[in-house]
Parts: sequence; structure tokens; C-alpha cells
Amino acid sequence: MEVGVLAVQGDFAEHIAVLGKLGVKAKEIRLPHQLEMVDGLIIPGGESTTLSRLMSLYNFREPLQQMAKEGRSIWGTCAGMIMLANEITEEDPVPLGIMDIGVQRNAFGRQVDSFEQSLEIQALGPDPFHAIFIRAPLIIRVGEGVKVLCALDEARPVAVQQGNLMATSFHPELTNDHRFHRFFLDLAGKSCSSRNGSV
Repeated sequence: MEVGVLAVQGDFAEHIAVLGKLGVKAKEIRLPHQLEMVDGLIIPGGESTTLSRLMSLYNFREPLQQMAKEGRSIWGTCAGMIMLANEITEEDPVPLGIMDIGVQRNAFGRQVDSFEQSLEIQALGPDPFHAIFIRAPLIIRVGEGVKVLCALDEARPVAVQQGNLMATSFHPELTNDHRFHRFFLDLAGKSCSSRNGSV
């Protein structure tokens, strides 16, 4: 199984470092044809408007949409989550429309309003996950078939999964808790086995 991190903008190096600690040598994805080499992809946090424009400039949009259709796993964190969404509350950036979620950008305010919070996430086990929110987006609509992994409260989901796709409002790559990356690797491994006809 091969995993990549979109490396055109944002904190891709932090994700690559975490994957390295887990024994995975991740590929830096800088051009669309490199997506063909990976079974799973992380779209990192960064500046969503810039990320959107670079995706258009380098012709990433259609290959990423095709990757999702093929059942390969994609995980978007923060700005990456915005890009995976079906719709956002603003006209710009233009999302990929891959996940059936609606997202509000900068839902908690500016950089100075960034915060940290412990979250109960059943999929990761009994211990709380210490989440870091930086100019974080918020999921304001969850479509049918989308599973809420965790929420700040009943009305504010911040991590979701839809089959082979995953999105988080926060930045697991900035912590020493690597359970979300392990969860993604497991998801990518299952989707890879499924596509190859393995049990």
C-alpha cells in the first residue's frame, strides 16, 4: 500500500513526518499523474483559497474526484476538509464536491481564536483525543451515508467519514497522538484490499 500527501501548499511536511514515525514512507504529491501511484491521499491544512486555486492551476480537480470514485481513500484536514465538501457557505474557494457535507470556513473566528479541546472519539478508543483547531472550519450539514466520528456538541460535528473518505476540522498532525493517522492507514488498507478483490 502506498500513501501520498498533497504537497502543493499547507502543512504537508507535518503529515509526512507523522507517517514516517508510523513506518510509512509517504510520497509528496505535486503533480496530478502522481496520484496514480498511491492508494490513499491526505490533503493537509493550509489556506483554502490558495489551495483551491493551485488545484485548478495544476489540474488536480478531476483526478482527485476520480480517485474518490475509484474507492481510494482521501483524508482532508482543516483546509483539506473544505476542499472535500459538496458545498461551503462562501462562493470562494470552489470545493471538489467529493463528500456529502456542508462546511463553514473560519467558523470559530480568526487565528487568535484558535483553541484546543479534548474530544471523545469512539473509533479511536477510550482515551480522549487532544484536538488543535486553527482558524478551523465547521461541518454544518451531514448528508446521508456520512458518519460523524466526533463533535464539539450535538450540533457541531468536527470529524466525519463517508466510506473511503474522511475529514477533520482540526490538525491531528500537530499532536503526538497518531491514532487518526493509524485510522486513516487502516481505512486506506481496507479500500486497497477491496479494490484488489482481497478479503
